[in-house]
Amino acid sequence: MARQHSTPLVISGDGASVVTARLLELGGGGHGMTEAAIQDLIHRFPSCLPIAEIDPLFANPVPICRELSTPAGPIDNFMVTPTGLPVLAECKLWRNPEGRREVVGQILDYAKELALWTSSDLQREASRRVGREGNVLLDLVRAAGNDVDEISFNDALTVNLRRGRFLLLIVGDGIRVGVETITEYLQGHSGLHFTLGLVEMPIYQLADGARIVVPRVLAKTQTIVRSVIALPDGLALSEDEEEESSGSIESPERRAGRERRNAIRQSFWQDFLAGLHLDDPDQMRPPPALGGHIVFKFGAPGGSSWLTVYRDVRTNRVGLDLSSNRNSVGERASKALAPQAEELAAELGPGVTIDFEGDRPIIAQDFTVRDLENPEDRARALNWLQERTNAFINALRPRIRSALRALVEE
Repeated sequence: MARQHSTPLVISGDGASVVTARLLELGGGGHGMTEAAIQDLIHRFPSCLPIAEIDPLFANPVPICRELSTPAGPIDNFMVTPTGLPVLAECKLWRNPEGRREVVGQILDYAKELALWTSSDLQREASRRVGREGNVLLDLVRAAGNDVDEISFNDALTVNLRRGRFLLLIVGDGIRVGVETITEYLQGHSGLHFTLGLVEMPIYQLADGARIVVPRVLAKTQTIVRSVIALPDGLALSEDEEEESSGSIESPERRAGRERRNAIRQSFWQDFLAGLHLDDPDQMRPPPALGGHIVFKFGAPGGSSWLTVYRDVRTNRVGLDLSSNRNSVGERASKALAPQAEELAAELGPGVTIDFEGDRPIIAQDFTVRDLENPEDRARALNWLQERTNAFINALRPRIRSALRALVEE
């Protein structure tokens, strides 16, 4: 069903007249508001945000500052609840070129940076921004009428920062469909336990020139604690991932080795993403991973369908594989592609494995080099993987989404 705006009615005090409000066009050229003006509204009137509807745990946050400085860039609006839960808001006019997918990546990058901070780090940066000494977060929370114990507040804030327990809000004057596919992007940030909400703030005008802002929730996610990624057959977890899963205690030497391997893998994925061209403008890009694979989500409910792109240093192999959660809507959508097997084979070209005969559908391809750590072989693997990722997304994403729509209509 298409999304539509209802029309606010303004009834006079005596009930004699009813005036309708006119929805203003998006962007600064329509309603005249800037992103800074939206930031200011949120900072002065945080209750305008329907936070309790998104996650009641974050209700009634206290505004701390605008443009909080982080290594990933300034956070438009930073707030914190009396229980020490951070709330981040990123404001965009949706006609701006970066107002679609980039804003999702921005706010997730901010959250990743904050997850590395302690309450002391946050206090320091907030004090710099506000221009006040002392524990400015605690002072502002108390000034808002909350009786808060200092030690308990600081401890809770530190724990929530470390766990990535945030409310992330994307606030705009009109949110486009492309941004509403954010669930495709979130699973790549599953180390953070955040809740994310999209808040639209359509702006209306009355006959006398007065304006009305009507915030509403467009979408929200459940708190993301972890992701379960299905790997292609024969592809194992890396040694580091196995150790992390086992929960074993590592020595300083083992930790140093793990961190070195993590850096190598992350560098590979950073270079991969930097050189990746995608024809599909709405496909969300994952962040560079520390592990052996990254995923491109296809928009299935619960993130249940995706393209796994992997690097296996043990076999000097890179590859791609259409993946889904077992017995999920995403798996059903993958199976629904069976009648298009020949068409997919022709579109994806030679070397692709397409098999719908087994328990689970297989659409995969891999490429082996002599040594993935050799610069020339690494470059060959990157070039091949970038080209094939674009081809697989072009072939699979629209078909999966079409299959999902058909399943919903059944």
